[in-house]
Amino acid sequence: MEMPSWYTKSLRWMYRGGRPNRLAAVMNRAGVKASNLGLGPKRSVTLEVRGRRSGRMTSNPLVVADLNGQRYLVSMLGNRADWVANVRAAGNRAVLRHGQRERIAVSEVPVAERAPILKRYLDQAPGARPHIPVDRRAPLEAFERIAPDYPVFRIEKRT
Repeated sequence: MEMPSWYTKSLRWMYRGGRPNRLAAVMNRAGVKASNLGLGPKRSVTLEVRGRRSGRMTSNPLVVADLNGQRYLVSMLGNRADWVANVRAAGNRAVLRHGQRERIAVSEVPVAERAPILKRYLDQAPGARPHIPVDRRAPLEAFERIAPDYPVFRIEKRT
């Protein structure tokens, strides 16, 4: 089922310029609280990572994409997302929450391997569809063209 155009436009508006506006920030805080309590689908999580400038823990609602037994985090806003820079600055260490805390490490997926993950992500994260300029039913070649612009991180257990 496709989203109505007014809804798609409103989702793009909420993240105009690659940053959440006030409405999106409020909705993000609600999403963080829900996933921290374990509410909603298991793929809806909170990523907690130390801010690269402030040093404080930041919380971001994300969707975990699963493919071939692996779990991935995808930046729907591309390289501009703060959480991407924060994860990189934190040595790829973070915490995922969905009811329980899970200490994780992430490794950035090479560009050449991102296309099937991006396609799967759009199947699982309807709210991300307006932000990624490829239809979720497009062939993998279309995802290969945009893969350099959308970071993907493989989730691993932290020891």
